[in-house]
Amino acid sequence: MAWLLRSSGFEVLTAADDQDKEPWKVLKEDKNGLLVRGRGAWHQVDALGQFRYVPPFSLPVRLFVEAKYLTTAPVGLPTVRNGHGVIHDVNEGETTTLSAPGTGRPRTRYRYSYAIFSTSGFSPEAQDYALAHQISLIDLSAPDFDVLRNLVKNTADTIHAVLEATPAAERPKVREIRTYLRGPLLEMDPGDVELPDTIRGPLDYLAQALYSRSQLGLVLAFPAAPFVLGLASDDLYGFVEYARAHPTHAVRLRRINQAASHPVWELRSAEHPDAYALRFGLPERVEKWIVAQDEGMPSRTRYVKRSMLSTMTLYWMHGEHAQTFQLRYEPGELRLDG
Repeated sequence: MAWLLRSSGFEVLTAADDQDKEPWKVLKEDKNGLLVRGRGAWHQVDALGQFRYVPPFSLPVRLFVEAKYLTTAPVGLPTVRNGHGVIHDVNEGETTTLSAPGTGRPRTRYRYSYAIFSTSGFSPEAQDYALAHQISLIDLSAPDFDVLRNLVKNTADTIHAVLEATPAAERPKVREIRTYLRGPLLEMDPGDVELPDTIRGPLDYLAQALYSRSQLGLVLAFPAAPFVLGLASDDLYGFVEYARAHPTHAVRLRRINQAASHPVWELRSAEHPDAYALRFGLPERVEKWIVAQDEGMPSRTRYVKRSMLSTMTLYWMHGEHAQTFQLRYEPGELRLDG
């Protein structure tokens, strides 16, 4: 998911981005990949992004991304619980060091958040726990993500077959494969990683498909709510071109009938409905929480309209410049009854 972070306004970090020396260093590499320092331990991360802009009166924001490709069972509670433990530990990191030269030097602080992407949805228990602890769940099981899922599956199956036929002593490490793939996606130097053509070929094809994103219309959106949304589109660049011409515009939202493990919602321009269509999924427990009508409490539907999902902000990298798009709901167009 590093390619998605980069195109959504985040800088994808490596250990080389931490120029501090011990004991102030918070990023390092080991055989399993990138590690982030917490108060009590170092934690491995699939991808780590740092938002290019620092919100006012806030710390720089970093986002842990964990990707789960499961073929049958949904992601369960243990995965989400682990994410909460990691975030709690890294956000509780020490602010000073008392046992080395330079005693009392403040360590750079960051605000870490956590997002889990799953191709098979999330269990009810995982959803409840994530909602309680502000862990973002991005469900990629909807038909809109078929192209992305199949691309990743076919590439992984091809490479797995090559590795199975290769003597154990000659097999490249997962870290080497990951480093090679990130080269063209993130414009990073893969260093001295050498892979056989039977592995480089599928990786090059995957990188080209992800980089072009002609059919892989996935972008992150940030509502005024404790989660991140993954928006899918059949024509992502059509949306981007429209949004560049109308950087702030009203949208219509409706719940659509689509075969998926979770409710699917669709966003269209209020003035030009045919300009684009963006779809996203809300885990079922999250949606129920949003639309629940508790006796004696203000309507949460009205709360959604006015607060939680009243606006969405998207960031899109155009070359080296980040563009900001804001979507706001047209009054009376938000429908929560399906």
